[in-house]
Amino acid sequence: MKDKINVVSHRFLFCCLVLTLLIPHHLKAQAKYGSLTANLQKVVVQDSLPGLSVMLVDADHVIYKKNFGYADIKGKVPYSFKTIQNIGSVSKTILSVALMRAIELHYFNLETEINDILPFKVINPNTNKGGITIKQLTDHTSGIIDNPSIYPNTCHFYPALRSYSQDALSKLQAIGYNQAIPDSDLKDFLFNYLSSQGKYYNDKNFVNAEPGQASVYSNIASALIAYLIEIKSGMSYAEFTNKYIIKPLKMVHSGWFLSSVNLKNHAYLYYDLKEYFPLYDEITYPDGSFKTSPEDLSKYLQAIIRGYAGDTTLLSKASYKEMFTPHFELSKLPAGFNATKRNKGVLWNLYTNGMIGHDGDDPGVSTFLFFNKTTGKGGLFICNKYMEDKSAIVNLLYQATNK
Repeated sequence: MKDKINVVSHRFLFCCLVLTLLIPHHLKAQAKYGSLTANLQKVVVQDSLPGLSVMLVDADHVIYKKNFGYADIKGKVPYSFKTIQNIGSVSKTILSVALMRAIELHYFNLETEINDILPFKVINPNTNKGGITIKQLTDHTSGIIDNPSIYPNTCHFYPALRSYSQDALSKLQAIGYNQAIPDSDLKDFLFNYLSSQGKYYNDKNFVNAEPGQASVYSNIASALIAYLIEIKSGMSYAEFTNKYIIKPLKMVHSGWFLSSVNLKNHAYLYYDLKEYFPLYDEITYPDGSFKTSPEDLSKYLQAIIRGYAGDTTLLSKASYKEMFTPHFELSKLPAGFNATKRNKGVLWNLYTNGMIGHDGDDPGVSTFLFFNKTTGKGGLFICNKYMEDKSAIVNLLYQATNK
Protein backbone atom coordinates (compact mmCIF):
# COMPACT_ATOMS: atom_id res chain seq x y z
CA MET A 1 0.00 0.00 0.00
CA LYS A 2 2.84 2.37 0.88
CA ASP A 3 4.46 1.77 -2.51
CA LYS A 4 1.17 2.50 -4.27
CA ILE A 5 0.84 5.77 -2.34
CA ASN A 6 4.40 6.73 -3.33
CA VAL A 7 3.66 5.99 -7.00
CA VAL A 8 0.49 8.10 -6.91
CA SER A 9 2.36 10.87 -5.12
CA HIS A 10 5.17 10.85 -7.68
CA ARG A 11 2.68 10.89 -10.54
CA PHE A 12 0.87 13.84 -8.94
CA LEU A 13 4.09 15.77 -8.54
CA PHE A 14 5.08 14.96 -12.12
CA CYS A 15 1.73 16.24 -13.42
CA CYS A 16 2.11 19.44 -11.41
CA LEU A 17 5.57 19.94 -12.88
CA VAL A 18 4.27 19.42 -16.43
CA LEU A 19 1.38 21.81 -15.86
CA THR A 20 3.78 24.39 -14.46
CA LEU A 21 6.00 24.11 -17.51
CA LEU A 22 2.99 24.45 -19.80
CA ILE A 23 1.80 27.70 -18.23
CA PRO A 24 2.79 30.52 -20.58
CA HIS A 25 5.69 32.66 -19.42
CA HIS A 26 3.67 35.88 -19.39
CA LEU A 27 0.91 34.31 -17.23
CA LYS A 28 3.46 33.37 -14.58
CA ALA A 29 4.73 36.93 -14.68
CA GLN A 30 1.22 38.42 -14.37
CA ALA A 31 0.91 37.02 -10.86
CA LYS A 32 4.36 38.37 -9.99
CA TYR A 33 3.39 41.89 -11.06
CA GLY A 34 0.00 42.04 -9.37
CA SER A 35 0.83 45.25 -7.49
CA LEU A 36 1.93 46.86 -10.76
CA THR A 37 -1.52 46.25 -12.23
CA ALA A 38 -3.20 47.78 -9.20
CA ASN A 39 -0.96 50.86 -9.27
CA LEU A 40 -1.46 51.34 -13.01
CA GLN A 41 -5.21 51.12 -12.53
CA LYS A 42 -4.97 53.95 -10.00
CA VAL A 43 -3.20 56.15 -12.58
CA VAL A 44 -5.84 55.32 -15.19
CA VAL A 45 -8.57 56.49 -12.83
CA GLN A 46 -6.74 59.53 -11.45
CA ASP A 47 -5.71 60.80 -14.89
CA SER A 48 -9.03 59.90 -16.58
CA LEU A 49 -7.30 57.87 -19.27
CA PRO A 50 -9.60 56.43 -21.94
CA GLY A 51 -7.28 53.55 -22.87
CA LEU A 52 -3.83 52.31 -21.93
CA SER A 53 -1.67 49.36 -22.94
CA VAL A 54 1.43 48.36 -20.99
CA MET A 55 4.04 45.72 -21.76
CA LEU A 56 7.27 44.60 -20.11
CA VAL A 57 9.73 42.43 -22.03
CA ASP A 58 13.17 40.95 -21.95
CA ALA A 59 15.14 39.91 -25.02
CA ASP A 60 13.03 36.80 -25.65
CA HIS A 61 9.83 37.00 -23.62
CA VAL A 62 6.89 39.22 -22.81
CA ILE A 63 7.09 39.22 -19.02
CA TYR A 64 4.03 41.37 -18.31
CA LYS A 65 1.19 42.81 -20.36
CA LYS A 66 -2.03 44.53 -19.45
CA ASN A 67 -4.67 46.65 -21.14
CA PHE A 68 -6.90 49.18 -19.45
CA GLY A 69 -9.99 50.99 -20.71
CA TYR A 70 -11.12 51.53 -24.25
CA ALA A 71 -9.91 52.18 -27.77
CA ASP A 72 -13.45 53.45 -28.39
CA ILE A 73 -15.43 54.50 -25.32
CA LYS A 74 -18.77 55.07 -27.06
CA GLY A 75 -18.56 51.78 -28.95
CA LYS A 76 -17.25 50.01 -25.82
CA VAL A 77 -14.29 48.58 -27.77
CA PRO A 78 -11.57 47.60 -25.27
CA TYR A 79 -8.00 48.73 -25.83
CA SER A 80 -6.08 45.63 -26.93
CA PHE A 81 -2.56 44.56 -27.86
CA LYS A 82 -3.58 44.80 -31.53
CA THR A 83 -5.04 48.30 -31.21
CA ILE A 84 -3.27 50.73 -33.54
CA GLN A 85 -2.47 54.37 -32.94
CA ASN A 86 0.18 57.05 -33.41
CA ILE A 87 3.11 56.80 -31.00
CA GLY A 88 4.45 60.35 -31.27
CA SER A 89 8.17 60.91 -30.83
CA VAL A 90 8.89 57.29 -29.89
CA SER A 91 8.98 57.19 -33.72
CA LYS A 92 12.37 58.92 -33.46
CA THR A 93 13.91 55.74 -32.09
CA ILE A 94 13.00 54.05 -35.38
CA LEU A 95 14.58 57.00 -37.18
CA SER A 96 17.75 56.38 -35.16
CA VAL A 97 17.90 52.74 -36.30
CA ALA A 98 17.20 53.80 -39.89
CA LEU A 99 19.97 56.39 -39.74
CA MET A 100 22.52 53.90 -38.42
CA ARG A 101 21.51 51.46 -41.16
CA ALA A 102 22.03 54.22 -43.75
CA ILE A 103 25.50 54.82 -42.31
CA GLU A 104 26.25 51.11 -42.62
CA LEU A 105 25.24 51.40 -46.29
CA HIS A 106 27.92 54.10 -46.63
CA TYR A 107 25.52 56.91 -47.54
CA PHE A 108 27.21 59.31 -45.10
CA ASN A 109 28.38 59.44 -41.46
CA LEU A 110 27.38 61.41 -38.40
CA GLU A 111 29.94 64.14 -39.10
CA THR A 112 28.75 64.68 -42.70
CA GLU A 113 27.46 68.21 -43.22
CA ILE A 114 23.87 68.32 -44.45
CA ASN A 115 24.71 70.92 -47.12
CA ASP A 116 26.95 68.31 -48.74
CA ILE A 117 23.86 66.18 -49.40
CA LEU A 118 20.85 68.48 -49.78
CA PRO A 119 19.80 69.88 -53.17
CA PHE A 120 19.47 73.28 -51.45
CA LYS A 121 21.53 75.10 -48.82
CA VAL A 122 20.48 75.50 -45.20
CA ILE A 123 21.84 78.72 -43.71
CA ASN A 124 20.77 80.04 -40.32
CA PRO A 125 19.80 83.68 -41.03
CA ASN A 126 20.54 84.62 -37.42
CA THR A 127 24.20 83.65 -37.73
CA ASN A 128 24.75 83.27 -41.50
CA LYS A 129 26.47 79.99 -40.67
CA GLY A 130 26.02 76.63 -42.37
CA GLY A 131 28.11 73.69 -41.26
CA ILE A 132 25.29 71.69 -39.65
CA THR A 133 26.21 68.03 -39.20
CA ILE A 134 23.92 65.02 -39.12
CA LYS A 135 25.03 64.40 -35.54
CA GLN A 136 23.74 67.85 -34.57
CA LEU A 137 20.37 66.97 -36.08
CA THR A 138 20.24 63.88 -33.85
CA ASP A 139 21.00 65.68 -30.59
CA HIS A 140 18.93 68.81 -31.31
CA THR A 141 21.83 71.26 -31.53
CA SER A 142 21.54 72.04 -35.26
CA GLY A 143 19.94 75.44 -34.69
CA ILE A 144 16.81 74.37 -36.60
CA ILE A 145 13.69 74.78 -34.46
CA ASP A 146 9.94 74.23 -34.78
CA ASN A 147 8.38 77.61 -35.56
CA PRO A 148 5.10 77.48 -33.58
CA SER A 149 3.27 79.45 -36.26
CA ILE A 150 4.21 76.87 -38.90
CA TYR A 151 4.92 73.43 -37.45
CA PRO A 152 1.40 72.62 -36.08
CA ASN A 153 0.05 73.22 -39.59
CA THR A 154 1.96 70.20 -40.89
CA CYS A 155 -0.70 68.04 -39.22
CA HIS A 156 -3.42 67.11 -41.73
CA PHE A 157 -6.80 65.87 -40.48
CA TYR A 158 -9.08 63.44 -42.28
CA PRO A 159 -12.54 64.00 -40.75
CA ALA A 160 -14.31 62.03 -43.48
CA LEU A 161 -12.66 58.79 -42.33
CA ARG A 162 -14.35 58.66 -38.94
CA SER A 163 -16.59 60.59 -36.57
CA TYR A 164 -14.96 63.20 -34.31
CA SER A 165 -15.84 65.92 -31.81
CA GLN A 166 -15.90 69.41 -33.31
CA ASP A 167 -15.05 70.87 -29.89
CA ALA A 168 -11.88 68.77 -29.75
CA LEU A 169 -10.82 69.89 -33.23
CA SER A 170 -11.61 73.52 -32.35
CA LYS A 171 -9.27 73.31 -29.37
CA LEU A 172 -6.44 72.25 -31.68
CA GLN A 173 -7.28 74.95 -34.19
CA ALA A 174 -7.08 77.51 -31.41
CA ILE A 175 -3.40 76.63 -30.83
CA GLY A 176 -2.41 76.63 -34.48
CA TYR A 177 -3.51 73.30 -35.99
CA ASN A 178 -5.18 74.88 -39.02
CA GLN A 179 -3.79 72.79 -41.90
CA ALA A 180 -2.38 75.98 -43.41
CA ILE A 181 0.54 74.11 -45.01
CA PRO A 182 -0.64 72.67 -48.35
CA ASP A 183 2.61 70.78 -49.05
CA SER A 184 1.88 67.10 -49.50
CA ASP A 185 5.33 65.60 -48.99
CA LEU A 186 8.41 65.89 -46.84
CA LYS A 187 10.70 67.11 -49.61
CA ASP A 188 8.57 70.15 -50.53
CA PHE A 189 7.97 71.18 -46.94
CA LEU A 190 11.62 71.01 -45.92
CA PHE A 191 12.66 73.08 -48.94
CA ASN A 192 10.04 75.72 -48.15
CA TYR A 193 10.99 75.80 -44.46
CA LEU A 194 14.79 75.62 -44.64
CA SER A 195 15.83 77.15 -47.95
CA SER A 196 16.17 80.92 -48.29
CA GLN A 197 14.07 80.50 -51.43
CA GLY A 198 11.27 78.75 -49.54
CA LYS A 199 7.80 80.09 -48.80
CA TYR A 200 8.06 79.63 -45.01
CA TYR A 201 11.71 80.55 -44.51
CA ASN A 202 12.39 83.16 -41.81
CA ASP A 203 14.61 83.75 -38.79
CA LYS A 204 12.04 82.22 -36.41
CA ASN A 205 12.81 78.82 -37.96
CA PHE A 206 16.26 78.92 -36.35
CA VAL A 207 17.74 79.59 -32.93
CA ASN A 208 20.12 82.54 -32.53
CA ALA A 209 23.21 80.40 -32.05
CA GLU A 210 25.80 78.64 -34.17
CA PRO A 211 25.43 74.91 -34.85
CA GLY A 212 26.33 72.83 -31.82
CA GLN A 213 26.08 75.71 -29.36
CA ALA A 214 22.44 75.49 -28.21
CA SER A 215 20.04 72.64 -27.46
CA VAL A 216 16.47 73.17 -28.68
CA TYR A 217 14.26 70.16 -29.37
CA SER A 218 13.26 70.08 -33.03
CA ASN A 219 10.88 67.73 -34.81
CA ILE A 220 11.68 69.34 -38.14
CA ALA A 221 15.42 68.78 -37.70
CA SER A 222 14.66 65.13 -36.98
CA ALA A 223 12.49 64.82 -40.09
CA LEU A 224 15.38 66.27 -42.11
CA ILE A 225 17.42 63.15 -41.23
CA ALA A 226 14.80 61.03 -42.96
CA TYR A 227 14.97 63.24 -46.04
CA LEU A 228 18.73 62.76 -46.18
CA ILE A 229 18.13 59.01 -46.16
CA GLU A 230 15.63 59.41 -48.99
CA ILE A 231 18.11 61.35 -51.11
CA LYS A 232 20.88 58.78 -50.75
CA SER A 233 18.73 55.63 -50.86
CA GLY A 234 16.49 56.61 -53.76
CA MET A 235 13.40 55.43 -51.88
CA SER A 236 10.93 57.07 -49.53
CA TYR A 237 11.67 56.93 -45.82
CA ALA A 238 8.55 54.78 -45.37
CA GLU A 239 9.88 52.30 -47.93
CA PHE A 240 13.34 52.33 -46.33
CA THR A 241 12.01 51.53 -42.86
CA ASN A 242 9.66 48.88 -44.24
CA LYS A 243 12.62 47.16 -45.89
CA TYR A 244 15.13 47.34 -43.05
CA ILE A 245 13.03 47.40 -39.85
CA ILE A 246 9.28 46.78 -40.12
CA LYS A 247 9.25 43.70 -42.38
CA PRO A 248 12.28 41.97 -40.79
CA LEU A 249 10.60 42.27 -37.39
CA LYS A 250 7.21 41.12 -38.76
CA MET A 251 5.47 44.25 -37.49
CA VAL A 252 2.32 43.46 -39.44
CA HIS A 253 0.06 46.04 -37.75
CA SER A 254 2.32 49.03 -38.36
CA GLY A 255 2.79 51.83 -40.88
CA TRP A 256 3.47 55.54 -41.30
CA PHE A 257 0.16 56.62 -42.82
CA LEU A 258 -3.54 56.04 -42.24
CA SER A 259 -3.64 54.38 -45.65
CA SER A 260 -1.13 51.75 -44.53
CA VAL A 261 -2.96 50.45 -41.43
CA ASN A 262 -6.34 48.85 -40.75
CA LEU A 263 -8.54 51.70 -39.51
CA LYS A 264 -10.92 49.22 -37.87
CA ASN A 265 -8.16 48.60 -35.31
CA HIS A 266 -7.21 52.29 -34.93
CA ALA A 267 -7.95 53.76 -31.51
CA TYR A 268 -9.98 56.92 -31.12
CA LEU A 269 -7.64 59.69 -29.96
CA TYR A 270 -9.17 61.60 -27.07
CA TYR A 271 -8.99 65.10 -25.66
CA ASP A 272 -10.88 63.90 -22.59
CA LEU A 273 -13.30 61.06 -21.86
CA LYS A 274 -15.96 62.63 -24.10
CA GLU A 275 -14.25 64.57 -26.88
CA TYR A 276 -12.01 63.00 -29.51
CA PHE A 277 -10.00 64.19 -32.50
CA PRO A 278 -10.31 63.32 -36.18
CA LEU A 279 -7.70 60.93 -37.55
CA TYR A 280 -4.58 62.62 -38.89
CA ASP A 281 -1.27 62.20 -40.69
CA GLU A 282 1.74 64.52 -40.57
CA ILE A 283 3.86 65.92 -43.40
CA THR A 284 6.94 65.48 -41.20
CA TYR A 285 5.86 61.93 -40.45
CA PRO A 286 9.31 60.47 -39.58
CA ASP A 287 9.47 62.64 -36.44
CA GLY A 288 6.37 61.23 -34.77
CA SER A 289 3.69 59.68 -36.96
CA PHE A 290 4.47 55.96 -36.74
CA LYS A 291 1.25 54.01 -36.23
CA THR A 292 1.60 50.68 -34.52
CA SER A 293 0.16 48.30 -31.95
CA PRO A 294 1.55 47.45 -28.50
CA GLU A 295 2.21 43.92 -29.78
CA ASP A 296 4.25 45.16 -32.74
CA LEU A 297 6.07 47.77 -30.68
CA SER A 298 7.11 45.08 -28.19
CA LYS A 299 8.75 43.15 -31.05
CA TYR A 300 10.75 46.24 -31.91
CA LEU A 301 11.75 46.83 -28.28
CA GLN A 302 12.91 43.22 -27.90
CA ALA A 303 15.03 43.60 -31.05
CA ILE A 304 16.67 46.70 -29.57
CA ILE A 305 17.38 44.87 -26.29
CA ARG A 306 18.92 41.98 -28.22
CA GLY A 307 20.97 44.41 -30.28
CA TYR A 308 22.31 46.10 -27.18
CA ALA A 309 23.40 42.64 -26.00
CA GLY A 310 25.19 41.88 -29.27
CA ASP A 311 22.61 40.62 -31.78
CA THR A 312 23.21 41.93 -35.31
CA THR A 313 19.85 41.28 -36.96
CA LEU A 314 19.08 44.98 -37.46
CA LEU A 315 22.45 46.68 -36.98
CA SER A 316 26.10 45.90 -36.38
CA LYS A 317 27.58 45.95 -32.89
CA ALA A 318 29.47 49.11 -33.83
CA SER A 319 26.24 50.84 -34.84
CA TYR A 320 24.53 50.00 -31.55
CA LYS A 321 27.55 51.30 -29.66
CA GLU A 322 27.48 54.54 -31.65
CA MET A 323 23.72 54.92 -31.25
CA PHE A 324 23.94 54.75 -27.46
CA THR A 325 27.15 56.75 -26.92
CA PRO A 326 26.60 60.03 -24.99
CA HIS A 327 27.07 63.10 -27.18
CA PHE A 328 27.64 65.70 -24.51
CA GLU A 329 30.55 66.12 -22.12
CA LEU A 330 29.39 67.44 -18.78
CA SER A 331 32.03 70.16 -18.93
CA LYS A 332 30.91 71.29 -22.42
CA LEU A 333 27.13 71.21 -22.43
CA PRO A 334 25.28 73.20 -25.10
CA ALA A 335 23.20 76.11 -23.85
CA GLY A 336 19.78 75.02 -22.68
CA PHE A 337 20.64 71.38 -22.02
CA ASN A 338 20.10 69.99 -18.53
CA ALA A 339 22.19 66.85 -17.97
CA THR A 340 20.83 66.15 -14.49
CA LYS A 341 18.61 63.31 -15.67
CA ARG A 342 19.83 62.45 -19.17
CA ASN A 343 22.34 62.74 -21.96
CA LYS A 344 21.70 62.34 -25.69
CA GLY A 345 22.70 59.54 -28.01
CA VAL A 346 21.64 59.29 -31.65
CA LEU A 347 18.11 60.58 -31.00
CA TRP A 348 17.72 58.25 -27.98
CA ASN A 349 17.65 59.65 -24.43
CA LEU A 350 20.32 58.16 -22.18
CA TYR A 351 18.93 58.52 -18.68
CA THR A 352 21.19 58.72 -15.65
CA ASN A 353 19.20 55.97 -13.86
CA GLY A 354 20.22 53.40 -16.48
CA MET A 355 17.26 53.66 -18.83
CA ILE A 356 17.63 54.24 -22.56
CA GLY A 357 14.45 55.33 -24.30
CA HIS A 358 12.17 58.04 -25.61
CA ASP A 359 8.75 59.48 -24.89
CA GLY A 360 6.08 60.62 -27.33
CA ASP A 361 3.25 63.16 -27.40
CA ASP A 362 0.77 64.34 -30.01
CA PRO A 363 -2.92 65.26 -30.00
CA GLY A 364 -4.62 62.34 -28.27
CA VAL A 365 -1.31 60.51 -27.80
CA SER A 366 1.11 59.76 -24.97
CA THR A 367 3.72 57.02 -25.16
CA PHE A 368 6.98 55.85 -23.66
CA LEU A 369 9.46 53.14 -24.66
CA PHE A 370 12.66 52.18 -22.83
CA PHE A 371 14.98 49.42 -21.75
CA ASN A 372 17.02 49.07 -18.59
CA LYS A 373 20.62 48.48 -19.67
CA THR A 374 21.48 46.97 -16.27
CA THR A 375 18.81 44.26 -16.15
CA GLY A 376 18.13 43.73 -19.87
CA LYS A 377 14.41 44.30 -19.34
CA GLY A 378 12.34 46.95 -21.05
CA GLY A 379 8.90 48.46 -21.08
CA LEU A 380 6.44 50.49 -23.07
CA PHE A 381 3.08 52.10 -22.72
CA ILE A 382 0.68 53.56 -25.27
CA CYS A 383 -2.24 55.79 -24.30
CA ASN A 384 -4.91 57.37 -26.53
CA LYS A 385 -4.92 60.68 -24.67
CA TYR A 386 -2.22 63.31 -24.18
CA MET A 387 -0.80 63.17 -20.66
CA GLU A 388 0.86 66.30 -19.35
CA ASP A 389 2.83 64.23 -16.86
CA LYS A 390 3.79 60.63 -17.65
CA SER A 391 6.15 60.20 -14.71
CA ALA A 392 3.81 58.06 -12.58
CA ILE A 393 3.60 55.33 -15.23
CA VAL A 394 7.24 55.67 -16.26
CA ASN A 395 8.40 55.28 -12.66
CA LEU A 396 6.23 52.20 -12.14
CA LEU A 397 7.61 50.53 -15.25
CA TYR A 398 11.19 51.43 -14.43
CA GLN A 399 10.82 49.97 -10.93
CA ALA A 400 9.37 46.77 -12.41
CA THR A 401 12.35 46.36 -14.75
CA ASN A 402 14.91 47.20 -12.10
CA LYS A 403 14.37 43.98 -10.11
